[in-house]
Amino acid sequence: MKLLKYTALLVSVSLLLFSCGTIMQTYSYKAKGVDLDTYKTYAWVNLEHFVDENKEGEKRYARYILELANAELVKKGFVLDVENPDAVFQFDTKIENKIQYSQSPTVSVGVGFGGPGYYVGGAMPVSGGQITQSSYEEGVLSVEMFEPKTGKLVWRGWAQEEISFETDIEADLKMAVRNIFMKLPVKHKEKK
Repeated sequence: MKLLKYTALLVSVSLLLFSCGTIMQTYSYKAKGVDLDTYKTYAWVNLEHFVDENKEGEKRYARYILELANAELVKKGFVLDVENPDAVFQFDTKIENKIQYSQSPTVSVGVGFGGPGYYVGGAMPVSGGQITQSSYEEGVLSVEMFEPKTGKLVWRGWAQEEISFETDIEADLKMAVRNIFMKLPVKHKEKK
């Protein structure tokens, strides 16, 4: 009985995991020799995303991304300073068309023949190795951190995930922003 319950639980978890779709991948880059802990204040640049708030397309979630990013930066101990920031951030979104190739196994076993008798039967190899092509869209959110005096890129974080009409954009953006800023290696102590 326990084995049956365990098997049912295992099957349920497997189905849940496979039904969740693709996995978001998050990456980051830090410039060599830069101490990110020295940057304590920040501002945003290139906020042309807000010129037309009703604009459809890739940039329609810009204000939402900005709110999420500000909350994550505050958690890291940054303070917003639009007059004289230590660092400036910018973000961008894009949707890329991608092509994926897959190949079926090169040799598989097909149905064979059988006859009378307990051990009589057989199978023969069937050709395979067909390559199939499929296209999909990948959403990318990137956040960049610059030294304002030199314009040098000091850190970049980005997240990418396959998207479809079933994608919950707001939930995915929330996860992407959180995951990106988890890769920002800064945690300032809160002032008391």
